[in-house]
Amino acid sequence: MALDPATLPKDVTSLTACLLHENAARIAADRRAEKAEARSASLDAEIAHLRLTIAKMKRAAYGSSSEHAARLIDQLEMQLGELVATASEGKAAEAIEYPQPVAGDASPKPARRPLDPKLPRERIVYQAPCTCGHCGSDRLRKLGETITETLEHVPEQWKVLQHVREKFTCRDCEKITETPAPSHPIARGRAGPQLLAAVLHNKYRAHLPLNRQSDLYAAQGVELDVSTLADWVGACAATLEPLVKEIERHVLSAERIHADDTTVPVLAKGKCSTGRLWAYVRDDQPFGGAWAPAVVYHYAPTRGAEHPERHLATYSGLMQADAYSGYNNLYVKGRRPGEILEAACWAHGRRKFFELAELQKAPVAIEAVRRIDELFAIEREINGKPPDERRAVRQLRSKPRVEALETWLRAERKKLSSKAPVAKAIDYSLKRWQAFTRFLDDGRLCMSNNAAERALRGIAVGRKNWTFCGSDSGGRRAAAIYTLIETCKLNGVDARAWLADILARIADHPAKHIAELLPWNWKAGRTATAAVAA
Repeated sequence: MALDPATLPKDVTSLTACLLHENAARIAADRRAEKAEARSASLDAEIAHLRLTIAKMKRAAYGSSSEHAARLIDQLEMQLGELVATASEGKAAEAIEYPQPVAGDASPKPARRPLDPKLPRERIVYQAPCTCGHCGSDRLRKLGETITETLEHVPEQWKVLQHVREKFTCRDCEKITETPAPSHPIARGRAGPQLLAAVLHNKYRAHLPLNRQSDLYAAQGVELDVSTLADWVGACAATLEPLVKEIERHVLSAERIHADDTTVPVLAKGKCSTGRLWAYVRDDQPFGGAWAPAVVYHYAPTRGAEHPERHLATYSGLMQADAYSGYNNLYVKGRRPGEILEAACWAHGRRKFFELAELQKAPVAIEAVRRIDELFAIEREINGKPPDERRAVRQLRSKPRVEALETWLRAERKKLSSKAPVAKAIDYSLKRWQAFTRFLDDGRLCMSNNAAERALRGIAVGRKNWTFCGSDSGGRRAAAIYTLIETCKLNGVDARAWLADILARIADHPAKHIAELLPWNWKAGRTATAAVAA
C-alpha cells in the first residue's frame, strides 16, 4: 500500500519507528511470498511429474493388463486433479492477499489451448468510454477491440413440448379432418428423443445407473421413477435393434476381425453370477482399408465355447484373439461356411515376459521383451500402409528378427525346468508359433489384439459404477446399446447427438434404407449438408 505523505509523523524518532515497522512488515511479507513460491514450485514440479507419468502410460501401447493400466491412469489423473486444484487454490489466495505482481517475476506461464472453434460464440459487448481516460477529450474513434474468451456451460433446460394438431370440419360433407399424429420414438411414450438419448448416453456412456439419474432429475424438479426410466431404456433398445443387426452384418463381412471378452456381474435369484460380454471388432484402418470401423457386442451367461461359435456361425476369414481354448473349434479345417484362421496376439505373449522382467528381473524375460519391442517399433512405422507394403516391410525387416527370436527361445527353453515361470512364458509362445507368425505373410493382420481390448476398456471401467446387470435380459440389452455407442466412438461421432437424431427419425425411416442411419453414414451426410450450407 502506498504511503500518504500527509500521514507521516514529523519528528525523526516517530518517523524512524514507522520506517522500521514498515521494513519489518516488508521482510515478513517477502518471507511469506518466498514460502508460497517454494510451495507452488514444489506443487508445479509434482504436477509436471504426474503429467509426464500419465503421458508415458497413455503412449505406451504395450504393457501390463489394460484394465489395470486404465485403473492406474484414473488414479493418477485423480491425484493430478487434486494437486492442480491445490496449486490453483494457493495462487488464488496469494493473488487476493498480494494483488500487485512482484517486480521482476519471470515465472513461466502455462500455454493455454485455444477453445474449440466449432463451439458457438456469444458476444457480450461492454459499453465503451465516452471520454479519453488520459486527457478527458470526447473526440474518440474506434481503433479495434480486445476479445477475451471464457468457456461457459448452460444448464440443462426442462420443457414440455405440446404437439398441437388442429381439427377442421367440412361444411359440405360434415366430416372431420385432422393433421396426422407425428411419430414418437416410443409408441404412446411421453419422452422426447433428446431426453431418451440423454438417459441412454448417461447409463451406457457415462456409466451413470438409472437410480442416480432419477435422483439428479428429482433435484432439478422433475420426478422420474427408476421404473419409468427402465421402461424407456427397454423400448429404445427394441426400437434401435435393426441398427444393431446392421452393424453386426457390417462387422462379420470383414476380411479380418478382433475378438475378446470381459466379465459382467449379473444379479440372479438373490445372488450375483458372472456373465460375459463378447466384443467383435472390425478395424481396417491399420492396413489402409476404406470400410468404417465398428464393434458388435454379445452377452452370454457363461464363457462356454458354444457362445463364440454361435456368434461367428456365419463368419469366415482372419480372427485376432487371445489363446482362449473356446475358440479352438472355430479354427478346425473344413469348417462350414468357411475356415477361420487364427492370428495370435503378440501383446499377450509379451505381457507374460514383461511381468517376469518387471517383478523378477529375469534376464531371459528382459531380452525377450527387448526383441519383441523391436518388432512393434517396425509395426508403428507401417501403420496405415496398404497390405502389400506392410507385407514387404515385414518380410524384409521383421521376418529375420522373428526367426532369430524363435531360435533363441528354443535354445533358452532347453536350459530351463518345465516348472520355471520363464519356461511357461516361452511355452505359451512356441506352442502357438504358427498363429504368432501369420502376420508376416498377410499385411491385413496386426501384431496385437489391442483393438478388441480397447473396445472392452470402457465396460471394465463402468463396472465400478453400475456394479451389476439386473438380469440376463439386461446384459443383452447392454450389449445392444454398447454396440451403438462404441461404434459411434470408433467413428468420431457424438453418440448422444446421434441417438437423439436417430430416435427422432427411425420410426418414419424406410427399413430397406436403414444403413443410411449407421454412425459413419450419418456423419458423412451431416458433413455433406454442412459443406453445401457453407
